[in-house]
Amino acid sequence: MTQKNELYEMIDLKQFLEEKYLQYNTPDFIAGDPVAVAHQFTKNADIEIAGFLTAIISWGRRETIAKAGNYFMHLMGDEPASFIKNASEAEIASVGRFVYRTFNGFDTQVFVHALRSVYNEYGTLEKAFFSPALPNMPDLSIAINRFKQRFFGMAEPGRSGKHLSDPLKNSAAKRINMFLRWMVRSDEHGVDFGIWKMISPAHLVCPLDLHSGRVARRLGLLQRKQNDWKAALELTNNLRQLNPDDPVKYDFALFGLGWYEKF
Repeated sequence: MTQKNELYEMIDLKQFLEEKYLQYNTPDFIAGDPVAVAHQFTKNADIEIAGFLTAIISWGRRETIAKAGNYFMHLMGDEPASFIKNASEAEIASVGRFVYRTFNGFDTQVFVHALRSVYNEYGTLEKAFFSPALPNMPDLSIAINRFKQRFFGMAEPGRSGKHLSDPLKNSAAKRINMFLRWMVRSDEHGVDFGIWKMISPAHLVCPLDLHSGRVARRLGLLQRKQNDWKAALELTNNLRQLNPDDPVKYDFALFGLGWYEKF
């Protein structure tokens, strides 16, 4: 294939993904999506805690995840930041009623206590991820691994550790990458929040799951067969060829094509 033909193919692919990005990145996308749980809040601390906890339980149907996330927030009095910082042990035990699939009441209490420790030490989840500042071209696998260590501290996480993926173990870390997309990138459409400023959207890694992986392979954006961290990086690097400043914007396109259109 000539370079000219390859260029035309790239242009056509970018135009196609841009159209799908605009089609699915709308306020209508929020309703029924896990991101809706965080959208009910206005304070940054509430947004990042609601987003983080909802992202952690994000497997299954979108509406079911959003419903579970809303229930989680309700158990915390719909004031997640205040609850994390001030709840008594009895109140934390009461939140242990929350169960979603394999995320059980024990995990709930572990995550609440871990979040309290993180806030006591770092003040925000953003600083727990990215303080001290990473290099200009950060390796997100290191940042996510570092956050996991900070999150669980010196305690052995046991069964709860599986709910926080580690790219250094070659996990695609789909849920964490989705959460980071929510917090870091922003645009005029208002789905993502863009409240974190310590890292650029250019350095995010595209969330990768069964649906987006299937679409990416059909579009020639991904060759690796496994949905792991190496595949997530391959996909993101190819998306950077189309938009170096905001490659994960096309997550909307991949998701929409896979989830709604069964592409």
